[in-house]
Order: sequence, then C-alpha cells, then structure tokens
Amino acid sequence: MQNAARNYAIVTAAYWGFTLTDGALRMLVLLHFYRLGYSPFALAFLFLLYEAAGVLANLIGGWLATRYGITRMLTVGLLTQIVGFTLLSQLDPTWTVAMSVAWVVLAQGVCGVAKDLTKTASKSAIKVTQAAAKEQDNGQLFKWVAWFTGSKNAMKGFGFFLGGVLLQTLGFQGSLWLMAGLLALVLLGVVTSLPKMMGKSTASKSAKELFAKNAGINGLAAARVVLFGARDVWFVVGVPVFLYSQGWSFTMVGGFLAAWTIGYGLVQALAPQIVRRSSDGLSAEVPAARLWSAILALVPMGIAAAVALNIPHLQWVVVGGLALFGVAFAVNSSVHSYLILAYAGSEKAAEDVGFYYAANALGRFFGTLMSGLLYQWGGLMYALLGSAVMLVLCWLITLYLPIKVQKTALAAS
Repeated sequence: MQNAARNYAIVTAAYWGFTLTDGALRMLVLLHFYRLGYSPFALAFLFLLYEAAGVLANLIGGWLATRYGITRMLTVGLLTQIVGFTLLSQLDPTWTVAMSVAWVVLAQGVCGVAKDLTKTASKSAIKVTQAAAKEQDNGQLFKWVAWFTGSKNAMKGFGFFLGGVLLQTLGFQGSLWLMAGLLALVLLGVVTSLPKMMGKSTASKSAKELFAKNAGINGLAAARVVLFGARDVWFVVGVPVFLYSQGWSFTMVGGFLAAWTIGYGLVQALAPQIVRRSSDGLSAEVPAARLWSAILALVPMGIAAAVALNIPHLQWVVVGGLALFGVAFAVNSSVHSYLILAYAGSEKAAEDVGFYYAANALGRFFGTLMSGLLYQWGGLMYALLGSAVMLVLCWLITLYLPIKVQKTALAAS
C-alpha cells in the first residue's frame, strides 16, 4: 500500500505541473491572438488540431502505455509538451497571417498529443496503483479518482490565471520559455522517481481487440463526447471573448476562469461526499450520473433565456450561471471519471482509459469548433443553446448505462 500511495502521489504531482502549464498555454494563445484581431472562429481554429490530435493520442497512448509501461508514456508526454512550447515560441511577428495560423495550429497539435498522452498515462496509473494496493473497495477508488481529477482541474485554474499574468508581464515568447523550463524539472522528477515498468501488461494484438469494449465503456464514451462538447461550446471562445468585450482585462478574464476552474476542481474532489456510494460500485453511482446530467442541462437553458431577454447586469448573470454550471458539471465529470475505472479491467486499464479519453478529446474538438462558429453566428446565446442540446443528449445516453459490470467483456478487454 505504501508504494502504491507513493506512486499515486508522484503521478498526481507530475500531472499538476503539466496541467498548470497547459492551462496557461490556453490563455496565452486565446488572449494573445484575440488582441491581434483574430475573429472568434479563427480563435477556435487555432485549437482544433490541439483537440483533434487528442483523439488519436488517447487511443494509441493507452495501447502504448499497456505495452511499454505508464512511466515511459508519461515521460514521452512531458517531452512532447516541451517540444510544443519551443515550436510555439519561434512564432515570428513578421510572418503572414496564414503562415502564423499554420504554425500555431501545428504547435498546438503537438501540445494536444502531449496532453492526452500524459492524461491517459496518469489516470491509468490510478487504477494500476489501486489494484496494486489490493484495496479493491470502490470507495477508495472513487476517492483517489475524485482527488486526482479535482486537484488537477484546480491546478488548471491556476494555469489560466498564470497565463493572463505571464502574457501581461513577460509577453508571449518569454512565457513559453519559462513554462518549458518548469516542465523540464517535472520530467526530471518523473524519470528519477517512478518504477520504469509500472502498468506494463499484454497489449491488444489487433484493432478489433482494442475497440472491443464492454457496454459500460462504450456508453460512457458516447456520453463523454457530448458532455465535454457542451462545456467547450461556450467556454473555449464564448465566455472569454464575451467578458473581454465587456471591458475586462486579460488578468481579469484569466483570473475569473482560474477561479471557476479551481472551484470546479474542488467540487470534483468532494464528489465522493456528494454522491451516495454503493457496495457494488455501480447501483448508486450510475443513477447519480443520470440525475446530475439532467440538472446540468437546465443551467445553459436558463442563462440563454437571460441573454435573450438582455436583462440588466448581464455579464454578472453569466458569471453566476457559469458558477452553477461548474458545480453540476464537476459532479458529472467526477462520477464519469470514476465509472470508467469501475467498468475497466485492471490489466488493460490504460487501453480502456485511452479509449474513453479519445471520446473526451472528440467532444472537446467538436465543442471547440462549434464554439467559434456559434459565437460568430449568434453570440453567446447560440453557444448556450448548443450546450443545452448536447447536455440533453448526454442525459439520454446515461439512461442506457449498465448497472452491472459484464464479466465476460472485462475478461476480453
């Protein structure tokens, strides 16, 4: 148990460092290029390869982590992020707009691969270390997942704030160099601290075997696509641009998004106290996923109505609505993150988690694309309505999640 807890702590700390710089990167790119006059759709386009790369990175990363070990893939993810930062820092202000956009999209794609390789390796490590500790009660797994997910999102919030501050103080290039240096220190800690073969197992030998998941994993993957699409469709471009257009400074926008993400992370970490747990790990948790999906769908509907009526102090109504959205979304996300590990087998946990987070990346890609398009077509209200539609789909999908694990499917996976 002691070694398992130690490895869990090291992986969590490494992912904190990664997430801090990843959150800062999003604010740097978004605010820097909005200041240069890029349209909402152009801003969204800058992130598309970042999100699209994550689909393939999760699928391949899960398989590679099973074949070569989680530590190696975590190392590769950190190295790849450093390369992405270095590429982005070479952006030349004298280049044409087309050349600049192409370069940023390429560098963002590298960072997208890095993010999802690191995420898949890190979350797979939780299942592996929990199994190694021989504490198979679902309460312990839920606590470890909730703390990991919540704390990394709180760190992402600090990253948003850091990105705004760094852009205002060090500028675009200087900020990227500083973050690359911080990640190099994290990489050194991982290489010297974690067992090299942690999580290594027999990987799937064919694409058919890789995609042969049980009904629970398939259902969760589908729900994850629309859940994260529903968040990003108004969060990626809509909210930051809306607040900036209301006269907020870079630091204020970054600070608010930081506070929101930190609060969201704290709620995620508290999810085991909010959601009733069952001895079998599913009979109470699956109905909770259904309930919180329904609650979440109501929030963007209410905010969209306020935007349509153009009520007084609209920016503060949006801020308050986003806070409510954050609470319900955090519980949903934490329950889903637990359920994927509850449905997954421990021997190929990395593959199962990689498949699930490929769906997560697909949802972010779709949400990011629609965020730029809907905001450009109809402002914040269109983005909110798009979010509501996707959340209704999420709720419908959770109605079909199994409450019992299919043992045969687990054995095959």
